[in-house]
Amino acid sequence: MSLSLRSVLVLLIGVVLGLGLALSTSVWTALTARQHTRVAIDPAIESAVLVAEVIDRVRREYVDRIDDRQIVESAIRGIVADLDRHSSFLDAEQYEDILINTSGNYTGIGLDVNLEGGRVTVVAPLDDAPAARAGILPGDVVVSVDDIPVNQDNVEATVGRMRGAPGTAVTLDVLRVGSVVPLRFALTRTEVQVKTVTSEYLGNGLAYVRLAAFTEHTPSDLERAARELKEAAGGEPLLGLVLDLRSNPGGVLGAAVQVADTFLAEGRIVSGTGRVRQAQFEEFAHVGDALETVPTVVLVNGSSASAAEIVAGALQDHHRARIIGETTYGKGSVQTVMPLGEGSAIKLTTSRYLTPSGRSINGTGIEPDVRVHSADVNRQYRGAGGVVALRDDVQLLEAIRLISYDSIALNTTP
Repeated sequence: MSLSLRSVLVLLIGVVLGLGLALSTSVWTALTARQHTRVAIDPAIESAVLVAEVIDRVRREYVDRIDDRQIVESAIRGIVADLDRHSSFLDAEQYEDILINTSGNYTGIGLDVNLEGGRVTVVAPLDDAPAARAGILPGDVVVSVDDIPVNQDNVEATVGRMRGAPGTAVTLDVLRVGSVVPLRFALTRTEVQVKTVTSEYLGNGLAYVRLAAFTEHTPSDLERAARELKEAAGGEPLLGLVLDLRSNPGGVLGAAVQVADTFLAEGRIVSGTGRVRQAQFEEFAHVGDALETVPTVVLVNGSSASAAEIVAGALQDHHRARIIGETTYGKGSVQTVMPLGEGSAIKLTTSRYLTPSGRSINGTGIEPDVRVHSADVNRQYRGAGGVVALRDDVQLLEAIRLISYDSIALNTTP
């Protein structure tokens, strides 16, 4: 029985890093000169030997000395990155960010920001978080954190500096429209729960719900929003709802399934195909959820991806909602995060999903039923306190017009 590739790699890399220069060129020649031997060699072992040889060459002969850990991480990054654009190696910091994105909890100051154009622009401060209490407003532009200016080529680093241990201090300088000099805010970091669900009662039985991402808290937050919207409607059933999934990058698969189930009474939501048993799945809707009978339209754009496309695809295939906006991103694959040693992990594509009708949207996206183009992707309504007014959001206006028509038709149907 041959050794697995994993076992061989662990063994050989351990030998390489442990013995280093003790392995001479003659040893490598003996290992790799299969043309001089009649012994059949497992291809997995040959590949592992080749990887180990390259690592040893770099370690011994590269012009600059490189840390052993860096060499191994670079090797892993190369192996995973060449698979597809969604698979990657995650160092400890990147892995922590993934955990934050899936759990929806982190320690920081509570800012929802837009990182486009080399700027860190505040979309909205989270309710009752340090930034909101200090007076930071939507539209403010962060120019420095702890006196370190924003690097236009690495704005993500600025977001990282806003985070830290609870109770620690951080200083932000922000530019505000109408202000010549930056405003300075001294804040104290605290535990923050990312708000992924925004809802608003629009009157006349109509409601608006925006999902910014899919975290573990999104389904329960959506259920809470549904109850609050019904209360705002005077306890009467809602006549129509706009579900805004624009610029939603996705997130937790299970959360997307639960959100779709909130709007569906029955039928398949999504299925997955993969090589291992865990990557082969089917998820179905169940009767009894809060928004199953509410007429719905779904807003999407080119940045609606992954979990957002699962929801949009399920509602479209079941003719449960009309899709409005622009063709979605087209990420029809599922990634599994696999923890490694020393706080790192790999994010590996393990499955491709299909919509209820059997469509694969990978690379093609979901085509809207009603196409409405927006010249400015950032011109999106984010609630009553946001920078963009509802009247200036052309896609949302069209969605409200259509759902208003649907609600009128519903009320006049005998």
